Amino acid sequence: MGAYSDRYWASADGLRLYARDYAPAGGDARLPVICLHGLTRNSKDFEEVASPIAQSGRRVLAPDIRGRGQSERDPKAATYDIATYAGDVVALMDALGIARAVFIGTSMGGLITMALSATASARVAAGLLNDVGPELAPEGIARIAAYAGKPASLASWDDAAAYARRTNGASFPGQTDAFWQAFARRTLGQDGNGAPVLDYDPAIASAVAPSAIPDLWPLFSHLANGRPIALVRGQISDLVTAAIAQRMKAAAPALDVTEVPNVGHAPLLTEPAAVDALGRFLSTAP
Repeated sequence: MGAYSDRYWASADGLRLYARDYAPAGGDARLPVICLHGLTRNSKDFEEVASPIAQSGRRVLAPDIRGRGQSERDPKAATYDIATYAGDVVALMDALGIARAVFIGTSMGGLITMALSATASARVAAGLLNDVGPELAPEGIARIAAYAGKPASLASWDDAAAYARRTNGASFPGQTDAFWQAFARRTLGQDGNGAPVLDYDPAIASAVAPSAIPDLWPLFSHLANGRPIALVRGQISDLVTAAIAQRMKAAAPALDVTEVPNVGHAPLLTEPAAVDALGRFLSTAP
């Protein structure tokens, strides 16, 4: 994990939000990269991805979306929606003087990226979608809904690793105890005594209700219009099936599609196939 600075900014409705800011190495100036995490995750998701990108010469920002990590929780649960999250990202860019950026969005982060391409098109120079698309398979939504926002008994980090394996084991078959320990530390928080806790407001789970998911194809069309785009898909993903990926490619022939072998939802972006895909994507982005 590379060095980063802590950044805080205010949302339009007054929440104090947080992001990690990785400074770029020297060289030719390139547009910064904004990495957006999934529903129950946080900025730590990108700690092994951000440093290599920064070393390549791009500034990297990894925010905690409102209600997660070090960003404030909102007492008004209705604001836990994609449009509000997109507005928060624009506020971050304004606070840091960033007019335009390259986006990497995992799961929910990809939905935010697509929304930004429609509501703030000039801000999005390129977009990589990590295991998400304009269609979401119902079996994947059902799996996420089964644990998102539900209480978890986590008395120790061994409990946390077991919880991580229980909720994500189908996506990473055959992984070691050490993998799940690291996964738990990356995805969970800790209380004042160092014990693991869920690192998000349980109210965010309302976003996975089928009635909360709009028609996303128009948003995908905006993202695919005249900018570099890529899809990284877990080969055994239950959220973006092979058929959905094929429909995305048919709708956007320029889409660079990569499958990560023996991984489900969602790739960590540290797998060799994903690293190659990231390299290709960033080489084509401004």
